[in-house]
Amino acid sequence: MIPYGRQSLDQADIDAVVEVLKSDWLTQGPTIERFEAAMAERCEAGFGVAVCNATAALHIACLAAGLGEGDWLWTSPNTFLASANCGRYCGADVNFVDIDPLTWNLDVNALEHKLENAEREGKLPKVLVAVAFSGQSCDMRAIAELSRRYGFVVIEDASHAVGASYAGRPVGCGEYADMTVFSFHPVKIVTTGEGGLVLTNSPERAEHLRRLRSHGMTRDPVQMDAPSHGPWYYQQVELGFNYRITDMQAALGLSQLNKLDGFLTRRRQLVARYQALLADLPLTLPTPQPEAESAWHLYVVRLQTERLQHSHRQIFEGLRAAGIGVNVHYIPVHLQPYYRDLGFAAGDFPQAEAYYAQAISLPLFPAMTDEQQDFVVDQLRRLLTDAQ
Repeated sequence: MIPYGRQSLDQADIDAVVEVLKSDWLTQGPTIERFEAAMAERCEAGFGVAVCNATAALHIACLAAGLGEGDWLWTSPNTFLASANCGRYCGADVNFVDIDPLTWNLDVNALEHKLENAEREGKLPKVLVAVAFSGQSCDMRAIAELSRRYGFVVIEDASHAVGASYAGRPVGCGEYADMTVFSFHPVKIVTTGEGGLVLTNSPERAEHLRRLRSHGMTRDPVQMDAPSHGPWYYQQVELGFNYRITDMQAALGLSQLNKLDGFLTRRRQLVARYQALLADLPLTLPTPQPEAESAWHLYVVRLQTERLQHSHRQIFEGLRAAGIGVNVHYIPVHLQPYYRDLGFAAGDFPQAEAYYAQAISLPLFPAMTDEQQDFVVDQLRRLLTDAQ
């Protein structure tokens, strides 16, 4: 089976983790700080706060933005559940903005129209989670302008976009987002096994994020309401969580970061081959945007189902039967039973629903060979030819 994505590990990664295993620190040690600093430097950001996974990162980013009961969080329906669930964790209401039919990212024109209506109704969002789907940023400049006009906090969910750039600067630099979240799951661009990170340029927000990931505790006398009892002393000054990452994971992340440029180069080579090899088939291929250089976590095609006799599911299952581990990213979040119970229904976000009915994620990972890719293309061509 050729998977749709997989980690790329080598002896250097193994050695980095073993070095930590032989050290005095397995967690809450110096390797975490080195990893945070390296990520911040790579992304031209002020501060990085590493946590156990990207869902935790989204949660504490929302809390650091002040999101709570009575507030609204908006995001794209074409994303993983966590981009919306993070708002619910904070007690906020959640709504969605439909996607652009070309980029499959949040549609800025739809966002502007929805904001105009929300202002009249007194239901403007406190937070917008802008998802960099497949590794390509949304139109972040336009989103930042709307955030200044309507007063919401922008969190870029860049879980797919480690190493991507927008408007000539690294995703995560904070020029157009108040906070940026990355994921280090094994199928992502670089991995720590599990893990996530929040980037911010605000020292106050970074300190708040650090407290939130560790039970709301502080050892800083400035943040305490009474004098310290001694060197052992700490206070819990707010309700936080145990969202800490380990030094073992951070060591793997540091080692992986050394190979990021190579990973990106190979992903982009494979994407260029896909774009050329698939151009004559009844498919809608991804559309790169001029200001956004994607990290290409995913390579998604849309079946032109109106030209095919076979269904979306038949093509998908045919590829699986051929030993190709295709997937679908994503089932629109508003169609999940939990969100339907909150009042959402089929037809609410038609672009996201139309996309879902056609989308297939093809294999894409740095260790994928040209021969494997040729096999994927040949099998897809066979199935689509039979379906016409």
